[in-house]
Amino acid sequence: MSTTQSERLRGLLEPLIAARDLDLEEIEVTPAGKRRVLRIVVDSDEGVQLDECAALSREASEVLDDSDVMGGAPYTLEVTSPGADRPLTELRHYRRAVGRLIKAQLHEGGELVARITAVDESGLDLEVPGVKGRKPTARRVSFDEIAKARVELEFNRKSDKRDAQHDEKIDENKEEA
Repeated sequence: MSTTQSERLRGLLEPLIAARDLDLEEIEVTPAGKRRVLRIVVDSDEGVQLDECAALSREASEVLDDSDVMGGAPYTLEVTSPGADRPLTELRHYRRAVGRLIKAQLHEGGELVARITAVDESGLDLEVPGVKGRKPTARRVSFDEIAKARVELEFNRKSDKRDAQHDEKIDENKEEA
């Protein structure tokens, strides 16, 4: 996608996305046979629900149809949230990952797998899991030390207090419904 098209798409779509209190994470146009796919990736601190993606897709479709930014060639519009394994590149990504396990490649070499316990403007407070029965250790890492990072998917995570409280709220909401 050309820079000009990217800038025009961003200028056209960002106000719609911001009006829904969402962050525009990415706009991508890729060829798909005789068509193109316009993928709009949005996120928020609370996550993004499917209904919200559908509503935003309808609004974006109308705005795009009324403009010439996509040209005359056919395209498919996709509005989605970032995948669970997307790279952590912005401060807001790290804040949204507090409590999650991450894998970070460090500039000095080496890899670090740890749970984010806190985030501020300069870096992360981490809990590094203990090895072979040892207790976890705390570690501070500045953003300057991180070459790249992403959330690690956990399928068998032991639940903690926060998870239990979250589950209780879900149960309460089900009972009220």
